[in-house]
Amino acid sequence: MRDFYDILGVSKNASSDEIKKSYRKLAMKYHPDKNPDDSGAEKNFKDAAEAYAVLSDETKRSRYDQFGHAGVGMGDGGHAGFGGGVHMSMDDIFSQFGDIFGGGSPFDSFFGGGRQGAQGGRRSGSDIRIKLKLTYEEIAKGIEKKIKIKKRIPAPGATFKTCTSCNGAGQVSRISNTILGQMRTASECPYCSGSGKVIGHRPAGSGPDGMINKEETIKVKIPAGVESGNYLTLSHQGNQNISGIAGDLIVVFDEIDHEYFVRDGEHVYLQLSISYTTATLGGTIKVPTILSQVDLKIPAGIQSGQILRLRSKGFPRLRGSSSGDQMVRVQVLTPKSISRSEKKILHQLDQEQQSIKNPFTKIDI
Repeated sequence: MRDFYDILGVSKNASSDEIKKSYRKLAMKYHPDKNPDDSGAEKNFKDAAEAYAVLSDETKRSRYDQFGHAGVGMGDGGHAGFGGGVHMSMDDIFSQFGDIFGGGSPFDSFFGGGRQGAQGGRRSGSDIRIKLKLTYEEIAKGIEKKIKIKKRIPAPGATFKTCTSCNGAGQVSRISNTILGQMRTASECPYCSGSGKVIGHRPAGSGPDGMINKEETIKVKIPAGVESGNYLTLSHQGNQNISGIAGDLIVVFDEIDHEYFVRDGEHVYLQLSISYTTATLGGTIKVPTILSQVDLKIPAGIQSGQILRLRSKGFPRLRGSSSGDQMVRVQVLTPKSISRSEKKILHQLDQEQQSIKNPFTKIDI
């Protein structure tokens, strides 16, 4: 994933005003109204908005400067955008950064009439958001999965014509008299839902808008190390509009709880119960890791609650070649019932050890 500072063309010491000015310039250059049906310009427009969303926020910018994309929950998903909460649709961009384009309305841009061109059938279809559950093993290895989705597409044979209510603008204007004078407001055309087009010929089996649901199977390549809340954005795999321009497919990852392990970032925790004898004498025990089993050496005299570390047995770091560690917390089991012979041996051991010289210590609270 490209560096946010590079995307906006500013230095890491750039002021907030410089960042805003640079974003404004890029937003104007790649604005959908200036670049209709240009997917490359649309991608640059979205990339700039995502970069600005982070660098214009002092807290997010600080985390990004310290940890990179990981600091704002984002990562590299190859050809697709990958992240943990920064993805934006066109609606998000215009509603969140409407002030960048001027005017009080998200559609009051520098292009003299807002997003009428984009509304006239060129705006992409809506995004599809799905949740994909992954096991710890799948996350540790990385995996390619096939998923089935249903998306809206124009029905074969459907034809569309310009909406006569808005003349293809996608918006209707209304002038009202106020104490400040005449005010002109624009709203989405109720007849074409902002598309600028209405159905001409509707094939049998399609909806009133000439659209149908189509099921598709899509391959999703998931990098090792993702966690709940991360997502992949697959461009142009979402619902289509009446012009056949698709939105995005957003695949959000969700971890399936493991029987033994608890995850903490790239590290993983496991509790191991051992006998009093093993705690006293030490030994070697086979313990599971995410993908295999390893021998864990128990040092003699280990105390309950002590943690042993298995290096590089955790999850792969999303943007690195190393892995986290597996922490094994030892729990010494005290038997609730023992046999007569065991009791005799323990009494004998207690006599040999005598009593603890100083049984009282100060507790940390």
